[in-house]
Amino acid sequence: MDLDAYVTAHANEWLRLEALVSQRGALSGEEADELLDLYQRCATHLSEIRSTTPEPAVVSQLSSLLARARSRAVGTRTMAWSDIGTFFVSTFPAALYRTRRWWLVAMAVNILVAFVVGWYFYVNPQFESTLATPAEIEQLVTHDFESYYSEYAAGSFAFKVWTNNAWVSALCITFGVLGLPVLYLLWNNILNLAIIGALMWRYDRASLFFGLILPHGLLELTAVFVAAGVGLRIFWAWIDPGPMSRVNAVAAQGRAAMSVALGLIVVLFISGVIEAFVTPSPLPTWARIGIGVLAEAVFFTYVFTLGRYAARRGHTGDVAQVDQGDVLPTVA
Repeated sequence: MDLDAYVTAHANEWLRLEALVSQRGALSGEEADELLDLYQRCATHLSEIRSTTPEPAVVSQLSSLLARARSRAVGTRTMAWSDIGTFFVSTFPAALYRTRRWWLVAMAVNILVAFVVGWYFYVNPQFESTLATPAEIEQLVTHDFESYYSEYAAGSFAFKVWTNNAWVSALCITFGVLGLPVLYLLWNNILNLAIIGALMWRYDRASLFFGLILPHGLLELTAVFVAAGVGLRIFWAWIDPGPMSRVNAVAAQGRAAMSVALGLIVVLFISGVIEAFVTPSPLPTWARIGIGVLAEAVFFTYVFTLGRYAARRGHTGDVAQVDQGDVLPTVA
């Protein structure tokens, strides 16, 4: 198909639809009928262009026009319980699955860095004096680290942990387009964990350290790595937008990141509950760690079952995809 000739042949219909969509005030009955007729024609045009010569600029222009026409014709969508179900069954897991390479790499690199930094501090005890006095270190490893998980009421502690981790994850996504701030946040997070782990290991408190970190830390750190990976994916869309314009590529990844941010609120709430009620509980260490491993396994199962299935059905994690899907009907 000659795209230029096709665009020229149908440009007047698109311009008329644009005029109806942009018209102030209510449409008359004839104008409303005309808008619906043009909407169906333009939807067919978009379908034909996508199936033959999918020029990104034309596809983007028509998709935007049709989305606004649909909104003008049927009004603003309202949130329904089905939307919540669709989000957790399709939108959120699809976003996680489609960005899995980014956050899995972030996870692997951070775990490696944590062990390297921890080992370095462990075999070089002379650096302890640059961190704190011997008395302060002894107070940390013998009392403060363990009491941190039980010094507050469980409910208020869960809320504190939840909001703090949600804030870190939000920063990773928000500053993702800049790239470097995400790396800085990850470095600070892993550095603190590695140093405390090295100190606890040196003072023969390694079993206590892992017994308190692993129950909630597996899911909590995974959520942070997901946020970081998604943030860096936005940055990469700015560097390499592919066939889309740079603005559209960043916007698409940003909307998918919004769905991840919303879904991680629930994930971090679960990890906060585990940290407040399971980590300091009198349960045996193996039971507490088992709960953490189970929560992590459920998350990965969620991503690689529902997420993979949703991605294969065409879901991208874009929070605007519900509307976009309505503007790409098949030709009747």
